[in-house]
Parts: sequence; structure tokens; C-alpha cells
Amino acid sequence: MPATSLDPAIAARLKRNADGLVPAIAQQYDTGEVLMLGWMDAEALHRTLTTGRCTYWSRSRSEYWVKGDTSGHVQHVKSVALDCDGDTVLVKVDQEGAACHTGDRTCFDADVLLPSSGTAASAPAGQ
Repeated sequence: MPATSLDPAIAARLKRNADGLVPAIAQQYDTGEVLMLGWMDAEALHRTLTTGRCTYWSRSRSEYWVKGDTSGHVQHVKSVALDCDGDTVLVKVDQEGAACHTGDRTCFDADVLLPSSGTAASAPAGQ
């Protein structure tokens, strides 16, 4: 991963994992709907803050990707917040179309787990 232009004061607050990444939760700004989780390094965060489009680090392809560049399902950034520990980023976005690569609105639609007698059981979405 390349050097970054992220404000050094912000970069210093990031608590990265062993790969130099922090989880970035994308949330629909007006409804609170949790859309997806991606990964950012300091440069991805810098690009997100300066372009107004979510940029993530692809762990499988080892490259940056801007949400929507290939799918058209753009995330327009409304706000970005670092959590109290500095180990997670919350990006409030206006999502165009599906957030999930499967075509679902969110990455959390397909496999809802419901608590049952202290255990979790898989149930179809919407139930």
C-alpha cells in the first residue's frame, strides 16, 4: 500500500489490523440502514474524504476500488466518523442501487440469524 496524503493527526489515530487496515461500515445516511463493511487504509480514507466517493482496499485483489466504478452502485459520502477507539470508520452515504456485490440492497439481507433459546439459527431474510 502506498504512502498517504491523509492528515497525519488522523492517520495517527487509526488503530490498524496486522494488514494495516481498519473496518469501514457503510450506512445509509437518512435511514440508518447498515449497508456493508469494507476495509480502508489511510490512503483509502484520504480518498474517501477528498473525493466524496467511498474508496476501499480490496484484500482479494490488493488494490483500491471506488464503490460503483464498475457496478454503477455509487456511494456518495455524507459524513465520516472514527469510533472512540480509532479502530473502525463509519461512513454515512447516499447509496445508489445495491450495496452488496450479490445485488442485494445490503450485505446483511440474505442470512438473518435469529436468537432461539440462547442459540442463533439461520432464517430466510424478512422473517
